[in-house]
Amino acid sequence: MKKEQVVNCQFSVWYPIFKKHTIKSLILPLPQNVIDYLLDDGTLVVSGSDHNTQQTHMNNSDSNAEEDIQWSDDETTTTVTAPEFPEFTSKVLEAINALGGRVFPKLNWSAPRDANWIALNSSLQCHSLSDIFLLFKSSDFIAHDLTQPFLVCSDQDSPDPVINYELVLRKWSELIPGGEFRCFVKENKLIAISQRDYTQYYQHISKQEEQICQAIQEFFSQHIQYNFLDEDFVFDVYRDSLGRVWLIDLNPFGEVTDSLLFSWEELASGGEISQQQVSHRETCSSGPWQKLRTVSLVITWFSLHAQEGPAFRYTTSEVTVQPSPCLSYRIPRDFVDLSAGEDAYKLIDFLKLKKSQQEDSEEEEEEEEENAPQ
Repeated sequence: MKKEQVVNCQFSVWYPIFKKHTIKSLILPLPQNVIDYLLDDGTLVVSGSDHNTQQTHMNNSDSNAEEDIQWSDDETTTTVTAPEFPEFTSKVLEAINALGGRVFPKLNWSAPRDANWIALNSSLQCHSLSDIFLLFKSSDFIAHDLTQPFLVCSDQDSPDPVINYELVLRKWSELIPGGEFRCFVKENKLIAISQRDYTQYYQHISKQEEQICQAIQEFFSQHIQYNFLDEDFVFDVYRDSLGRVWLIDLNPFGEVTDSLLFSWEELASGGEISQQQVSHRETCSSGPWQKLRTVSLVITWFSLHAQEGPAFRYTTSEVTVQPSPCLSYRIPRDFVDLSAGEDAYKLIDFLKLKKSQQEDSEEEEEEEEENAPQ
């Protein structure tokens, strides 16, 4: 995979070519001060909100004695002000309204799929700039786009191309995960198709295997083949309830892109992909971030449809369902419950535990003082 291939897979490069066959989107240049804000590793203060974030520690001695928690002996208040970008904010709000008030955000290549856990609705659906900033600042995928987009390219000795970063806003569409497929193209030939959300079993895929494969092949030959800038690439499609196929995204043909139910060794070999069924994979690459995620050791079987057309793999049984690959980016469930206010009893227990620990510590100090030699 060359750096030029990564550049060609930027949204603003391929969208004008396939605009008729994908979701309506708007592209906004990303100002440098916004990029700096997204890369800032300091306190997570979300810009674009109506109020500043205040961190306050105070003495609660006047509250009910039984439930009293002593946070601090002194009252101190620290105000952290979020940076503001008036001109950029205005453009983003105008674009969101033009797209119906709900958008799916991404940068030149990636969407913050690894950060949906931090959103109140656990969704990438955004209504404001603050929604977008919250997802972007919490996403390793976005950080990768901004800092090392050419990490695994083979031509590392060549200078990095200049990247003009952009905010991509896509009209929100309710896509059923079972209708998404990833397609692998080598030398302008469609060689493989994989179920996109392979962690789940979708009964309709096995029932409509031939129709799905045929529809994707027709879409590729009519609209995609020979129209892209490279002859090796990966594209994602969505097949709706009427059988129509829509282009969702394009990605480089290489390790920076998740190979899902295939391995990059077999995809890049240049030979025919094995027609034998695939057994379990204990680990698989997590894309450009060079991490390995552990998956279930239960034997996992996938269907492989390989006649004269592309190999087609999908999950064939509920027994094979695996954890989501984005789970490794999340925080413990208890923290999510606390932040979302879904389990007040956990918060109460946590505060009582902290109080108990403080009391135990004070008792130990008193005992040490009493037993200290005079």
